[in-house]
Amino acid sequence: MSDHDILSDAEREALSAVMLEPDLPLQRVLVVDDDKDTRELLSEILALEGIPCITAASGEAALKMLVAEAEIKKPSIGLLITDLRMGHVDGLDLIRQIRKSVRAALPIIIVSGDADVKDVIAAMHLSVVDFLLKPIDASHFLVQVKSELGIK
Repeated sequence: MSDHDILSDAEREALSAVMLEPDLPLQRVLVVDDDKDTRELLSEILALEGIPCITAASGEAALKMLVAEAEIKKPSIGLLITDLRMGHVDGLDLIRQIRKSVRAALPIIIVSGDADVKDVIAAMHLSVVDFLLKPIDASHFLVQVKSELGIK
């Protein structure tokens, strides 16, 4: 260690070890929509870019997935994409429940074909990343997803 070094030899070795660690696995996207065709379309768009994706047909199913994931202490879902209008637990209800959970910081994008200004305002108050109207612009959608997952 020279007089001008900021780091000790031990700190330099530790830093080198961290820098050589393999990249973390790519985070998965959870797509929630009660419409099967929409779930499949969004999944295909993501798959074509090599982005791993899982789906849920309802807000209830999505919550169960997130709770199960939290229990194993290794979150792999890095982004939630949800429809607004669904069955018992709609998109806004789902987001409210997530914001009160251990996954409160999970980034969320809403993709909806039926929304009004009140819905958009409510979503923004719940800190969603974006609110996209169907039919979506696939390129804009992918830019948002990649940005949230830290993909260049």
